[in-house]
Amino acid sequence: MIPLEHILIFSISLFVIGVFGILVRRNLLFILISIEIMLNAVAVLFVAAGNYHNNADGQIMYLLILTLAASEVAVGLGLVIQMYRRTLSLDVDQLASMNEQ
Repeated sequence: MIPLEHILIFSISLFVIGVFGILVRRNLLFILISIEIMLNAVAVLFVAAGNYHNNADGQIMYLLILTLAASEVAVGLGLVIQMYRRTLSLDVDQLASMNEQ
């Protein structure tokens, strides 16, 4: 069995990679992917905590996070398509310029 500390380190490192991706990247698609990485980190943490406490609560929370991630992808993809149609770019900085028009 994998020790809980290793799973915590893995989950924290995934979450930090996601936060770093949001802060550094300017492409909307990569920002959405970084949010997905952060959600997966939290899901891994819930499953590990549920396994540590010998119950299925972590797996139930994982299913809820998976549902949230699927809905986020559907809405986010619609927004990405609309932004690309209007600006022909996926740069987040151009979203601010859309308010000025």
